[in-house]
Amino acid sequence: MGVTTAGGFDSEAAEFAALCISSAFSIDARRLEPMPDPAYAWDEARQQYSSTLILRDAISRRPAGAARVLVLTERDIFIPMLSFVYGQAQLDGPVAVLSSARLRQEFYSLPPNRPLFLLRLRKEIAHELGHTFGLTHCQDRLCTMSLSTNIEQLDLKQAEFCDSCAILVTEAVSRIRRSMAEGRTE
Repeated sequence: MGVTTAGGFDSEAAEFAALCISSAFSIDARRLEPMPDPAYAWDEARQQYSSTLILRDAISRRPAGAARVLVLTERDIFIPMLSFVYGQAQLDGPVAVLSSARLRQEFYSLPPNRPLFLLRLRKEIAHELGHTFGLTHCQDRLCTMSLSTNIEQLDLKQAEFCDSCAILVTEAVSRIRRSMAEGRTE
């Protein structure tokens, strides 16, 4: 599993992200070379970056042998049907992108709160990578896989998977480990 950045990202938070991945999925996560600034993804009309274009770029840059790649960016991202997203992932695919822009208290004109930012980051890392392992949104509002359309919903959920989602993640990780042992990359 690899972690990379695009368009700047707090290096301590990127290291924290690698630890979160290792903890949540029991898979070693290594830091990859940063991607270029995603200027190509800038949408002038929206004043945001297209997460879909960042995902496409990440797919083309995914190193051989990396079962999953998480792209971390400080850029505010969107998909066409929503005003913003915290992240986007390919369902059961190899790449996810996560933005820290709206995870920071400063975005809401509040004083910085590093512990809260890191907790939000941990939740969204598990959520977006959960999608890459085939999980869809969970109806359990406390599960990290529940849909968060605003920061209040994100703050209410936990950083862990519910029992049902945890079983699915364990099965998916086992499948990926078998593929990697056989020399295949999913």
